[in-house]
This record gives sequence, structure tokens and C-alpha cells, in this order.
Amino acid sequence: MHEASIMQEALAQAEAHARQHGCTAIHVIRLRVGALSGVVPEALEFAFEALKAGTMAAEATLAIERIEARALCQACRREFTLDDAVFPCPACGGWQSELLQGRELDLARIEAS
Repeated sequence: MHEASIMQEALAQAEAHARQHGCTAIHVIRLRVGALSGVVPEALEFAFEALKAGTMAAEATLAIERIEARALCQACRREFTLDDAVFPCPACGGWQSELLQGRELDLARIEAS
């Protein structure tokens, strides 16, 4: 489960950022996870609960913003939502599209004091 190593890194980054700003506790960690990122949000939540003990985020909550995958068809210039990395344009059936969003995996924000 690579989500555990991803969460371990997110916790480390959150703690480093909190320390830089003189904080002693993290209350909320907000992540942005794209539908095509290859990461399972529920596995991130499980890893967070398992790894947060003994950290500045021991009492924190995890908020995950799920980002849908969106693409732009190169043929008809229509923007559409997709469920898979390979998906024809629903307007014209074209197969050439540019992925606009959906691969995100970001530590978006922390709330700390």
C-alpha cells in the first residue's frame, strides 16, 4: 500500500511547515487527490489514522478534496469529465484529448497552532 508512504511524507511536510511557523499542534491536514492519481482516498485515511500517533497531528483530522478528472477534446474543443485515462469525447467520439485535471496529489493546507 503506497498510500502509507504518501501519508508519511504528507505528515512530515505538515510538521516541518508547522514548526517553521512556531506551531506545536496540527489540527487539520487538507489533501487534494485527483481521480487519476493512482491513490485511494480511503487508504490514505486509514494510513493517516495509523501514522498520526506521536506526531504534531496526533489529534488532527484529515480532509480530502477529491478532484474529478476533466479533459479537453482536441477535435471539437469540448471539455468533459472522464472516469478513466483513456476515454473518447462524449460529444464527437474523438480520442485525442488533453487532461486538464485529475492527477493531483497535493498537501493543500494545514491548520495548526
